[in-house]
Amino acid sequence: MLAIIKKEFNSFFSSAIGYLVIAIFLLINGLFLWVFKGQFNIFDSGFADLLPFFQLAPWLLLFLIPAITMRSIAEERKQGTLELLVTKPLTKTKLVLGKYFGSLVLILMALLPSLLYVLTIAQLGDPVANFDVGSTLGSYISLFLLCGAFTAMGIFASSCSANQIVAFLSATFLCFLFYFGFSGLSNFSVFGSADYYIQQIGMQVHYEKINQGVLDSRAIFYFIGFTVFFIAISVTLLQQLPLKKTLRRIGVNLIALLVFNGIISYSYFRIDLTEDQRFTLSEATTTLVKDVHGTIAIDVLLKGDFPAEFRKLQYETQQLLEEFNALNPKIQFVFTNPIEEEEFRSETIAELQRFGLTPMEVTVKESGKTEIETVVPWAIMNYQNQSVKIPLIKNTIGATTEERVTNSIQQLEFTFADALKKLLQPRKHKIAVLKGNGQLPDIKIADFIKTLQDYYLLGAFTLDSVATNPEKTVADLKKYDLIINAKPTEAFSEKEKFVLDQFIMNGGKSLWLVESVAMDIDSLLNPEGVNVAVYRDLNLDDQLFSYGVRVNPVLINDLQSTPLVLASGQGNNTQFTPYRWFYTPLARSYGEHPIVKNIESVKFDFANQIDTLPNSIDKTILLTSSDQTRLEGVPRPLNIEMIREKPDFGTYTAGPQPLAVLLEGNFTSAYANRIKPLTTVDFTTTSAPTKMVVVADGDVIKNTVRRGQPLPLGLDPYLNLTYGNKEFLLNTVNYLLDDTGLIEVRGKDVQIPFLNVEKVVAQRTSWQFINTLVPILVLIGFGVLFTWIRRKRYQR
Repeated sequence: MLAIIKKEFNSFFSSAIGYLVIAIFLLINGLFLWVFKGQFNIFDSGFADLLPFFQLAPWLLLFLIPAITMRSIAEERKQGTLELLVTKPLTKTKLVLGKYFGSLVLILMALLPSLLYVLTIAQLGDPVANFDVGSTLGSYISLFLLCGAFTAMGIFASSCSANQIVAFLSATFLCFLFYFGFSGLSNFSVFGSADYYIQQIGMQVHYEKINQGVLDSRAIFYFIGFTVFFIAISVTLLQQLPLKKTLRRIGVNLIALLVFNGIISYSYFRIDLTEDQRFTLSEATTTLVKDVHGTIAIDVLLKGDFPAEFRKLQYETQQLLEEFNALNPKIQFVFTNPIEEEEFRSETIAELQRFGLTPMEVTVKESGKTEIETVVPWAIMNYQNQSVKIPLIKNTIGATTEERVTNSIQQLEFTFADALKKLLQPRKHKIAVLKGNGQLPDIKIADFIKTLQDYYLLGAFTLDSVATNPEKTVADLKKYDLIINAKPTEAFSEKEKFVLDQFIMNGGKSLWLVESVAMDIDSLLNPEGVNVAVYRDLNLDDQLFSYGVRVNPVLINDLQSTPLVLASGQGNNTQFTPYRWFYTPLARSYGEHPIVKNIESVKFDFANQIDTLPNSIDKTILLTSSDQTRLEGVPRPLNIEMIREKPDFGTYTAGPQPLAVLLEGNFTSAYANRIKPLTTVDFTTTSAPTKMVVVADGDVIKNTVRRGQPLPLGLDPYLNLTYGNKEFLLNTVNYLLDDTGLIEVRGKDVQIPFLNVEKVVAQRTSWQFINTLVPILVLIGFGVLFTWIRRKRYQR
C-alpha cells in the first residue's frame, strides 16, 4: 500500500497539471481572503480568526479534490494498468486505500500553506497573538474530516469510469450534493418535520459543528462512517462482481452506515476546544433546554449581506442555536430576511415597528462608497401559541463597534435562555409594589411593571392596615417574595417600618428606590424657574443604617450626565433644544457583577450618595457616578438658568460616588435591642440569608408619560436614546428572585479577537503579497527541488 501512495505522489508532481491545480487553489484562496472585497475578506471582517477561510474552503475543495482524484483509478483503467496492479500481491482493499491516502496526502499538502494565514492573523491581532487557538484547531480538524470524505467520494467516482472528465464531474456532483444539496433541500421546508433529518444526511451541518471549535463525536463518526462507506463500495466495484451481488453489498454497506450513525447519535460526547468555553452551556441553560417537551420554533430575522460585525453576530447566533438543537432537537430555528422583497419593503418595516421589532440603519463602506443598510437584529421564539421577542444587538451609548459586537455576543446565551424561561416556567414568584407613602403613581412605573408581569405575579400592597390589624398585614406581606419601594415621599411610621423589617427577617427580598433630598425637574419648570432642594425625612435612615447603608442628603453633580431638553415656541414651530444639566448623572458600571455587566448607562435624576457601613453584610457597589463628580449639600437653591452657566471644572474632585448598592447576607433586625412598636407580632432578630438593593434615586424606575400613555422606561423621545434603566432594574429583580442561576449566565465572558486596525491599514499591502504570492513561490520551489531529486535518482 505504501508503494501505491508513493506512486500517486510521484505521478501527481511529475505532471505540470498537478502544480497548476494546486497553484490555482492557492491563488484563489489568497485573492478571496486577502485582496478581493467581500464577505470572505479577512481584513474587512475586522476579526482575528480564519472563519472566512473555513467557509470558503468547502467551495474550493469541491473542485480541487475531484481534480486530484479523477485520475487515480480512471487513468489506470484507461491505460490498462489496473489489471496489472491487481495481479500483484496486493488486495483490492489495499489498492483503494493506497489510492485514497495518496490523494489525501496531496490535498493536505495543498492546505499546508494556509498555516501562513494563522501567522498573519496572529501578527495582526490586537494584541499580537490574540486569536483562539482551540477554535482554529477545531476548524482544521473539521476541514481534515471533510477532505477525507470528499476524497473517498472522488476515489469512488474514479473507480466508476475510465474517463477522467466523467470522474471529475461525477465527484464534483457528489461532493456538492452531500455538502450543499441536502442542507439546501431542507431549507425549502416542504418536508415538514423530516427537514431536520434531511439536513442531517448532508455534510454541512456536521462540518460546521466541529468548525466552530466543538469536537462532537456524532459529527466525527459521521465523516468516518461516510468515508469508510465510499471506500468500501469502491472496493466492491473493483471486484467486478455480478450486478445483483454488487448492489447487495452496497445495500449492506448503506444499512451498516445508517445503523452506525443511529447508534452514535444516542451515545456521544462533546469537547469544547474554545479558550473561553463559549459553546459550553451553563447548567441553568442546559436545564431549561432539556425541559423543552414540545417543539419550539425560533425565527431569526438576521439573514442577508451585512457589515462584518453583523455577520459575526449572525454566525455566533447560529452556533448557539445549534448547541440548543444538539442538546434538544425539539428546539428548531431558521434564519429569514423579512425585508428581502423590495416592493414590500416599506410596508414590512412599518409592520415590524408596530410589533416592536425595530429595524436598525447601519453604515456600510465598500469600494470607497458609503451606503445605508437596514438590518432587523431580532429573533422570535414561538411555543404553544405564545411568542417572545428577542433583541440580538446591544446598542451601548458611546461604544465602539468592537464593544458593541462583544457585548451583544456575550449576552446571546442569556437572551435566548431568558426567553425560554418566559415560555416554559410559570410565574411563581410574587412581588409587592408598596403604596400609601407617596410612592410613584401607577402610570409613572407602568412600563417596568408591565415588563415584570412577563416573569412574576405582581400586586399593590399598602401598609395602612398595620395600625388596625398588624398580624394580618404581616401575614399578607409574607405571601410575597419581593417588595419594591418606588420613590416614597411620605415618612414611614414605626409600625410600618417594623412590618418591613420583619418581612426581611423572614427572608424577603427588597428593592429600595429612595431619596433623601426633595427635588425634581418639574419644580424648576415653573414661571420663576427656581426651587430649593431640601432634606426629605422618610424615617428610614436608622433602618437602612442597621442593614449597612446610608443614603446621604447630598446631591450628585456630575459632568458625565444627560442633557436637559427644553421646548421653545408653540404648535408646529416648537423646537426642542438640549442643554447641559449636571444633576442627571449617567451612571455606568465597570464591574463584573451579572446585574450590571454589559448594560447600557443608567440615567439618574437628582441622585443622592450612598455610604456603605461596616458590618457582616456583603456589599457590592453596582453603579457609581463618574470621576468628575461634585457633592452639594442641602438646602440648595437651584434654578433653570444654571443650564447657561459654565461649570468650574476644578471643583469636580469628589470622584466616583456609589449610587446603587447590593447587600447580601444574614441581616440583623433594626429593632434588635429596641422597644418593639408591635408586641402582638412574632419577632425575629436575625434574618435567613437574603438580599436587597438600595438605589439612591426613585426616578430610576420612572417612565416618561406622553399624551396620557407611558413610554418605554429609559427612552428619551427627544434625543432618541434608550438608557439602561429597565435592563438594570429587571436584572436586579431577576437576581434577587432567581432560583435557577440563570442570571449568572450574564457574567459569562466571551472573548472576540479583533484585528489591529492601525496595523491592517499600514501593513495591508505587505500581507496581501505574502499570503497571495508566497504560497505559490513555495510551491514553485518545491517543484524545482522535487524535479532535481528525481533527476538525480534516475541518473544513477
